[in-house]
Amino acid sequence: MITFIAKRLGSGAVVLFAVSVLTFVLLYVSSGSIARNILGDAASAEQVALKEQELGLDQPLVLRYFSWLGNALRGDLGASWFTSEPVANSLATRIPVTMTMVFSAMILIAIIAALVGVLAAVKRGWVDRLVQVGAVIGDSIPGFVIGIILVTFLAIQAGLFPATSTISPGSGPAAWVYSMTLPVIALLINGVTGGAQQIRSAVIKQLEKDYVRTLRSRGIGEREILFKHVLRSAAPAGLTVLSLQLIGMLGGVVIIEQIFALPGMGPLAVTATGQSDLPVVMGVVMYTVVVVIIVNLLVDILNGWLNPKVRVS
Repeated sequence: MITFIAKRLGSGAVVLFAVSVLTFVLLYVSSGSIARNILGDAASAEQVALKEQELGLDQPLVLRYFSWLGNALRGDLGASWFTSEPVANSLATRIPVTMTMVFSAMILIAIIAALVGVLAAVKRGWVDRLVQVGAVIGDSIPGFVIGIILVTFLAIQAGLFPATSTISPGSGPAAWVYSMTLPVIALLINGVTGGAQQIRSAVIKQLEKDYVRTLRSRGIGEREILFKHVLRSAAPAGLTVLSLQLIGMLGGVVIIEQIFALPGMGPLAVTATGQSDLPVVMGVVMYTVVVVIIVNLLVDILNGWLNPKVRVS
């Protein structure tokens, strides 16, 4: 298992390096005159040249990248070109909001989708049909549409929740709960329907295999077969689907956070991209990639524990 984890960590480091190079090059090549964007059209050529020198933009792109990489490895992601706030500080204040929303939604999705998916696979009939119809409806409605509906009816009209976030640096648990409920529900509706459908399919596939018929012929009870054998075999497929949903959420929360005015990573990424604030954009991208690598590593470890063949492969 240690060798297995070491290989996954090594591949994750390679992915992180490759993404950092590609993102850095694309951002700097496609941003045009960065100093001119910062200073505005009224700035003179001399002012633009001085700003480029101040930001290190007069150096070759390769030197700029390795300078950024060296600082990043020491934990220094630079500072915003517009606010002068260290990027690490900006991320530290916004990551808890985004991660709280995403992981709260994923925990609920995992629990509800597993229960509904297993129930549909075992009971079949109207339960199964209901799950399949719900999966089609859930996948066809974008998360931001669900968010707008929730804001309109439950926040603005009913007044049960705040229409915009009340989270601030000194907010208590109540503000977090009230501000997070509707965004989590918006993510939950999409995630549960798709997750339940995939888990249902994985469980049905296992129930139709020969080893299940063999266990039944030996007189082993259905509950023991389900919980001891079938779910263990079906778990890797369910974990993979849930990990993909979590990774997709990291991109989808950008719009959800905008709708609910949450002070998370979404508004920071949108603002930084619009301003060509490249140190902040690089920080957001690297944070996202690190989260994806960690999630994939945890899923691989769980799959390796559930299925030793994965470790061998």
